[in-house]
Amino acid sequence: MNGGQDLGGMHGFGPIGFEADEPWFHAPWERRVFAMAMAMGLTGTWNLDASRAARESLPPAEYLAASYYEIWLRALEKQLTHHGLVEEAELRAGAALTPPAPITRVLRGEEVAPLFARGFPSNRPAARPARFAAGDEVTAKVMNPAGHTRLPRYVRGRTGTVERVHGTFVFPDSNARLAGENPQWLYTVRFPGVELWGEEADPGLSVSVNAFESYLEPVRRAAAPAPGDGPAGAPAPAGAPAPAGAA
Repeated sequence: MNGGQDLGGMHGFGPIGFEADEPWFHAPWERRVFAMAMAMGLTGTWNLDASRAARESLPPAEYLAASYYEIWLRALEKQLTHHGLVEEAELRAGAALTPPAPITRVLRGEEVAPLFARGFPSNRPAARPARFAAGDEVTAKVMNPAGHTRLPRYVRGRTGTVERVHGTFVFPDSNARLAGENPQWLYTVRFPGVELWGEEADPGLSVSVNAFESYLEPVRRAAAPAPGDGPAGAPAPAGAPAPAGAA
């Protein structure tokens, strides 16, 4: 979706803040929000991509004015109410007002460390060969989806070169809708800065983006006109001399 999170190349937002030795959490409430988001995600009611989509679907003015974990909290509240696990009145009251809704799984404290040690891999077996290979030129499709996507807005319609073929992974666009994993090949594509930002860009700049196969299409170049043809392959004017060697 074209939301407030997709700021690549936009002006007027100031420098990116950098905090040396930044802690994982700046306040105890942030730690609690993270824990709640992880615990609710592991109930199976939604998945990682749906959580990310919920955060990115916040209104831009709200998203840009909130801190990192404020965004997480507001998205979590949105998911809980959407799935009928919490009512709006309960959020306002800060307490349960109705019996708890059933969930598939409860994350126990003793499960956390081994679960996170294993990780949450999203790679899947390949069902077919990759369409592209390293060195291929590709163009990112022009698309304006209403739902979740991982293709940055600023690369759409731009041409780059495949740097690496990673394998097949869960496709976030469908997984966020709870419409299935639909694994796709994933590529790293390098876009020259001048292709993205025009002639004023630093000529030594390039941006590498991880892009799923359905985001990309092969570069289509216009065929060169045949000898003796006019512009764009038009027939030569009547009476024009024949090319050398022609009968």
